[in-house]
Amino acid sequence: MIDSTDKKILDLLQSDATLSVQQIAETIHLTVSPCWRRIQNLEAKGIIEKRVALLNRAQLDLGIDVFVFVRAKAHNEAWLEQFSAAVDSLPEVCEAYRMSGEVDYLLRVVVKDIQAYDRFYKRLVNRVELADVSSSFAMERMKYTTKLPLE
Repeated sequence: MIDSTDKKILDLLQSDATLSVQQIAETIHLTVSPCWRRIQNLEAKGIIEKRVALLNRAQLDLGIDVFVFVRAKAHNEAWLEQFSAAVDSLPEVCEAYRMSGEVDYLLRVVVKDIQAYDRFYKRLVNRVELADVSSSFAMERMKYTTKLPLE
Protein backbone atom coordinates (compact mmCIF):
# COMPACT_ATOMS: atom_id res chain seq x y z
CA MET A 1 0.00 0.00 0.00
CA ILE A 2 1.06 3.54 -0.60
CA ASP A 3 0.24 6.48 1.63
CA SER A 4 -0.67 10.10 0.89
CA THR A 5 3.00 11.16 0.84
CA ASP A 6 3.80 8.52 -1.77
CA LYS A 7 0.82 9.73 -3.81
CA LYS A 8 2.14 13.30 -3.66
CA ILE A 9 5.53 12.09 -4.90
CA LEU A 10 3.90 10.11 -7.71
CA ASP A 11 1.72 13.06 -8.69
CA LEU A 12 4.77 15.32 -8.95
CA LEU A 13 6.74 12.77 -10.96
CA GLN A 14 3.82 12.24 -13.34
CA SER A 15 3.82 15.97 -14.05
CA ASP A 16 7.60 16.31 -14.35
CA ALA A 17 9.93 13.33 -14.07
CA THR A 18 12.96 15.63 -14.29
CA LEU A 19 12.37 17.07 -10.82
CA SER A 20 15.29 16.46 -8.51
CA VAL A 21 14.77 14.61 -5.24
CA GLN A 22 15.50 17.89 -3.45
CA GLN A 23 12.76 19.71 -5.41
CA ILE A 24 10.27 16.95 -4.66
CA ALA A 25 11.25 16.86 -0.98
CA GLU A 26 10.83 20.63 -0.64
CA THR A 27 7.44 20.58 -2.36
CA ILE A 28 6.02 17.88 -0.09
CA HIS A 29 7.84 19.10 3.05
CA LEU A 30 10.17 16.13 3.57
CA THR A 31 13.91 16.00 3.94
CA VAL A 32 15.88 14.64 1.01
CA SER A 33 16.89 11.24 2.47
CA PRO A 34 13.39 9.97 3.32
CA CYS A 35 12.08 11.32 0.02
CA TRP A 36 14.82 9.50 -1.89
CA ARG A 37 14.06 6.26 0.04
CA ARG A 38 10.37 6.56 -0.81
CA ILE A 39 11.13 7.02 -4.51
CA GLN A 40 13.52 4.05 -4.44
CA ASN A 41 10.84 1.96 -2.72
CA LEU A 42 8.21 2.96 -5.31
CA GLU A 43 10.63 1.92 -8.06
CA ALA A 44 11.50 -1.36 -6.32
CA LYS A 45 7.80 -2.21 -5.95
CA GLY A 46 7.26 -1.53 -9.65
CA ILE A 47 4.81 1.31 -8.97
CA ILE A 48 7.19 3.58 -10.88
CA GLU A 49 7.89 1.47 -13.97
CA LYS A 50 10.10 3.92 -15.84
CA ARG A 51 10.63 7.60 -16.55
CA VAL A 52 10.21 8.80 -20.11
CA ALA A 53 10.20 11.94 -22.24
CA LEU A 54 6.96 12.98 -23.94
CA LEU A 55 7.66 14.24 -27.43
CA ASN A 56 6.00 17.02 -29.40
CA ARG A 57 4.16 15.15 -32.14
CA ALA A 58 3.52 18.23 -34.28
CA GLN A 59 7.23 19.02 -34.44
CA LEU A 60 7.88 15.42 -35.46
CA ASP A 61 5.15 15.57 -38.13
CA LEU A 62 3.13 12.78 -36.51
CA GLY A 63 -0.21 14.51 -36.17
CA ILE A 64 -2.76 11.82 -36.95
CA ASP A 65 -4.29 9.34 -34.50
CA VAL A 66 -6.04 6.40 -36.13
CA PHE A 67 -8.19 4.05 -34.10
CA VAL A 68 -8.09 0.64 -35.75
CA PHE A 69 -10.80 -1.89 -34.93
CA VAL A 70 -9.75 -5.48 -35.58
CA ARG A 71 -11.79 -8.66 -35.69
CA ALA A 72 -9.75 -11.82 -35.27
CA LYS A 73 -9.66 -14.43 -38.04
CA ALA A 74 -9.26 -17.16 -35.42
CA HIS A 75 -9.53 -17.39 -31.65
CA ASN A 76 -6.62 -19.61 -30.74
CA GLU A 77 -3.19 -19.24 -29.20
CA ALA A 78 -1.28 -19.50 -32.48
CA TRP A 79 -3.27 -16.65 -34.06
CA LEU A 80 -2.95 -14.52 -30.93
CA GLU A 81 0.83 -15.01 -30.88
CA GLN A 82 1.07 -14.05 -34.56
CA PHE A 83 -1.13 -10.97 -34.02
CA SER A 84 0.82 -9.91 -30.92
CA ALA A 85 4.11 -10.26 -32.81
CA ALA A 86 2.73 -8.19 -35.69
CA VAL A 87 1.54 -5.44 -33.33
CA ASP A 88 4.86 -5.43 -31.46
CA SER A 89 6.81 -5.12 -34.70
CA LEU A 90 4.89 -2.08 -35.96
CA PRO A 91 6.19 1.09 -34.28
CA GLU A 92 3.14 3.10 -35.35
CA VAL A 93 1.03 1.14 -32.87
CA CYS A 94 1.20 3.18 -29.67
CA GLU A 95 -1.53 1.29 -27.80
CA ALA A 96 -3.24 -2.07 -28.26
CA TYR A 97 -6.16 -3.51 -26.33
CA ARG A 98 -8.07 -6.79 -26.39
CA MET A 99 -11.72 -5.78 -26.18
CA SER A 100 -15.05 -7.20 -25.18
CA GLY A 101 -17.98 -6.86 -27.55
CA GLU A 102 -18.10 -6.99 -31.33
CA VAL A 103 -14.54 -5.79 -31.93
CA ASP A 104 -11.76 -8.07 -30.72
CA TYR A 105 -8.87 -5.57 -30.66
CA LEU A 106 -8.46 -1.81 -30.65
CA LEU A 107 -5.21 -0.21 -31.78
CA ARG A 108 -4.20 3.43 -31.52
CA VAL A 109 -1.88 4.14 -34.40
CA VAL A 110 0.08 7.39 -34.84
CA VAL A 111 1.10 8.41 -38.35
CA LYS A 112 2.04 11.45 -40.42
CA ASP A 113 -0.81 11.29 -42.94
CA ILE A 114 -3.30 9.03 -44.72
CA GLN A 115 -0.62 7.66 -47.04
CA ALA A 116 1.48 6.65 -44.01
CA TYR A 117 -1.58 4.93 -42.55
CA ASP A 118 -2.12 3.07 -45.83
CA ARG A 119 1.48 1.79 -45.71
CA PHE A 120 0.94 0.73 -42.09
CA TYR A 121 -2.33 -1.04 -42.98
CA LYS A 122 -0.68 -3.02 -45.78
CA ARG A 123 2.14 -4.13 -43.48
CA LEU A 124 -0.36 -5.20 -40.81
CA VAL A 125 -2.58 -7.27 -43.10
CA ASN A 126 0.48 -8.92 -44.67
CA ARG A 127 1.70 -10.09 -41.26
CA VAL A 128 -1.46 -11.64 -39.89
CA GLU A 129 -4.76 -12.83 -41.34
CA LEU A 130 -7.65 -10.72 -40.04
CA ALA A 131 -11.41 -11.22 -40.35
CA ASP A 132 -12.11 -7.49 -40.54
CA VAL A 133 -10.32 -4.19 -40.07
CA SER A 134 -11.94 -0.77 -39.86
CA SER A 135 -10.38 2.56 -39.00
CA SER A 136 -11.47 5.91 -37.65
CA PHE A 137 -9.30 9.00 -37.93
CA ALA A 138 -9.38 11.34 -34.95
CA MET A 139 -10.42 14.82 -36.03
CA GLU A 140 -9.31 16.54 -32.83
CA ARG A 141 -7.51 15.49 -29.68
CA MET A 142 -9.71 16.93 -26.96
CA LYS A 143 -7.89 15.50 -23.96
CA TYR A 144 -4.73 13.51 -23.61
CA THR A 145 -2.78 12.71 -20.48
CA THR A 146 -0.36 10.09 -19.27
CA LYS A 147 -1.16 11.11 -15.70
CA LEU A 148 -3.10 8.50 -13.70
CA PRO A 149 -5.72 9.59 -11.13
CA LEU A 150 -4.31 8.94 -7.66
CA GLU A 151 -7.33 9.87 -5.55
